[in-house]
Formats: sequence, structure tokens, C-alpha cells
Amino acid sequence: MCNQHFTGGEEQSQGMSAHDHNRQAWDALVREKQPLTRPAPDADFANPLKTVDPVGWLGDSIAGKRLLCLAAGGGKHAALYAAAGAMVTVVDLSAEMLALDRQVAAERGLNMRIIQASMDDLSMLGTAQYDIVVHPVSTCYVPDVLAVYREVARVIGPGGLYISQHKSPTSLQAGVRRGPRGHYEFVEPYYRTGPLPPVVGSPHREPGTLEYLHRWEDLLGGLCRVGFVIEDLIEPLHAKPNAEPGSFSHRSQFVAPYLRIKARRNKTTAKTVLQRT
Repeated sequence: MCNQHFTGGEEQSQGMSAHDHNRQAWDALVREKQPLTRPAPDADFANPLKTVDPVGWLGDSIAGKRLLCLAAGGGKHAALYAAAGAMVTVVDLSAEMLALDRQVAAERGLNMRIIQASMDDLSMLGTAQYDIVVHPVSTCYVPDVLAVYREVARVIGPGGLYISQHKSPTSLQAGVRRGPRGHYEFVEPYYRTGPLPPVVGSPHREPGTLEYLHRWEDLLGGLCRVGFVIEDLIEPLHAKPNAEPGSFSHRSQFVAPYLRIKARRNKTTAKTVLQRT
């Protein structure tokens, strides 16, 4: 087992960028075989589109669609979308996460384009190159979510669909353990700069990574400002009424940990917004 973790203090003392820090942290998490680095199991491939899109935002078929899996390495998302028939590109900062995609693609005979890059710099990709961009939880690992949105707005075609999932700012504010009254209290300010302080033993945070709290005005308003129209938003349900106090499911009764956004590239404003940004 690899015990190589990185704290915010180490990042500052070494002068390491947030990108380099998180790249190394995720490489270490893969070597430790942490749960979020496990490829999709066989059962998920029985109906891959239903697995990745249980609410039906992508319709009945994505066969032949040009689809970007952004910051989505790990042998799960990209493989399932490719198995559903999409022409998939997967981008991730971590070489170890992408190695899992290569492994799964080889094992299952899937054709995927695999690129190591940061989600906020997609300069290697062409303008209006994709019909769909799918973005699992990861914007918390970059300081500026608007930089990510601008890149997505450039690489997705007018009318294209952008499905992204984020850690709720409220969840990132709340403490890991219950307070004196049995609730999960706010321990971090909403208006803040710099990464969140590291935590130990949290089921809501990834050990060793640098994470940033992005406010609602950036998560939602930022999408609109770069030329997207929000069509739907859900908070995936993780709460369980009889969950053990202090567990992930118990805390989720008090604060939803994630939000999932369906947004569409505005055909009439796409060119104007890109020129402005």
C-alpha cells in the first residue's frame, strides 16, 4: 500500500501548483486502490447507457455521438459511454487514472482517445469538436471553475449538451462530524480564497487532494455567462433514514453532497460569448 499523501502545507512549502499536487495525489490514490479509482464492474456493462444516465438526459441512444469525458479517468465513465456507442475522448490529469482506461479499453475491445491534460486547459482539442461533454465530480480540484466552463464552451458545438456533477458548496462548508446538537455545522466560510484545509477520515473528501469551494454564483451563473442554458438540476440522493450517525448516508440527510447539472450550449449566443471570453 502506498501512503504517499500531500497536504496543503506541503504544497505551499514546495511551491507546487494545485494541478501538480492533485495529479500526484490522484496517482497515489490509484496505487492505493481507493474506491473512486476502481473500474466499472461487469454488471454496469449490461446496459451501459442506463448505468451512466439513469435519469434519461441523453435520450434513447448516443451511438455515433462525439463525446468528451472530462476529468473522468479511472476505467469507468469513458468505457461505459464507449460501450453505449459514443465516439469517446477521455481527458484526465492523472496518468495512473488514464492507465485504468487503457486497461479496460484493451480488455473490452473499446476504442477511446485518451489524453492527459487538465480540465481547465483543453488547447489540444478543436473548437466545436463535441456533441456531448460529460463531467463527473472534479471541479473542486481546480481554483477557477470559470476557466473550466470557458474551455467546455469552446470545445462543444452549438446546441451541444454539457452534463456536469459537482460537490455542493454547502457540503464543503459543513463539518465531517456531528456537532453538540447532533447536526453537521458549518465550519468553513462561504466567501473564501485558497484551498480548503485538509481533513482526515472524511467520506466526502479525497485524502491528499487540494479542494476548492466554488460558490453557487460561479457553479450556476458561470455556466450561463459562458453561453449555456441550464435545462435541469438534480441532487443525487445519498441519504438513508436509518443510517448510522456519522456515516456518509447519515450526513447526507442534512446536506446533499452533490449536484448534477444538465446544460445546453446556446446556439444564438455561442459565438458572441466565446469572442467576449
